[in-house]
Amino acid sequence: MAMLVPESPGEMGVATTFRLSVAGAESNVAAYLSMLGSDVAWISKVGDDPFGRFLLDQVHSFGVDVGHVARDPERPTGVAFKDRSAAQTKVLYYRSGSAASTMGPDTARLVSSLGARVLHLSGITLALSPSCRDFLLEAIKTRATGAAVSFDVNWRPALWKDDDGPAAMLETARAVDIVFVGLDEASDLWGSRHPLEVRRLLSEPEILVVKQGAEGCTVFRGDEQVFVPALIVDVVEPVGAGDAFAAGFLSGYLRGMTIRDAGRLGTIVASCSLSVVTDIGALPGREYISELLQLTDERWRGQRFTPALEESSNIRVPNR
Repeated sequence: MAMLVPESPGEMGVATTFRLSVAGAESNVAAYLSMLGSDVAWISKVGDDPFGRFLLDQVHSFGVDVGHVARDPERPTGVAFKDRSAAQTKVLYYRSGSAASTMGPDTARLVSSLGARVLHLSGITLALSPSCRDFLLEAIKTRATGAAVSFDVNWRPALWKDDDGPAAMLETARAVDIVFVGLDEASDLWGSRHPLEVRRLLSEPEILVVKQGAEGCTVFRGDEQVFVPALIVDVVEPVGAGDAFAAGFLSGYLRGMTIRDAGRLGTIVASCSLSVVTDIGALPGREYISELLQLTDERWRGQRFTPALEESSNIRVPNR
């Protein structure tokens, strides 16, 4: 989607100056993964309109392949606004009938043909339309041999027009290999209020990451379980941090990191997102990332996220 963000906090109807930016769970993950050194393609549909062209240019600027994105001359690009008038930021969606809502099984077959090592999907897609639900389920079913499917629950009640969201989310999460879910989401969806309860409910995925907000996250892999405390961050804007975390974790997964270090890398990238008003923030310098990853558990716990501004960049960090 195209995201319009008020330049300063205040009531939406009063704000007159907005910044145009890119939003969308999958495109956020793609951008961060590319900055972290992975070869990434983003698959979607946009309108053949100025917003659609803006999105393609912006996502491509992060090094993401957008050559497979379809342009629909009949339907518009989805739009969203950030409402910064309340204590908690809200997102207002205007995407009903958008180009992206028409994705279906044909798009899934395109995804499968690319042979990616990891296919990342979002629960938001399940809510957009029946054809989008068909797309997501077909993409999971026809994934390339050896590919891992990653699924971020991304529970957005406002997007669901029926009450089958919890069941649909659970069915999908049980069919994939890597699941990201907030503990608050698991509580709202399934009444699970502890990471172990979530794991018992989602025993099928090889990896389960239960995000616990400012506390940190619990990562399960098979019988292994690790808790990764959050870094201390001066939060500017929370929207998009979950996508940043998923990208960092998946980057660590692709590099063969332990689940602890993958969780740490996810935490570092999420901290970048928390530090800016837009969904995608600059990464700190690779030296700073390396220093954080090498901290002992004792030093990591209670560590403040303080990258030097001059070291921050959007340059790609080679996968090593």
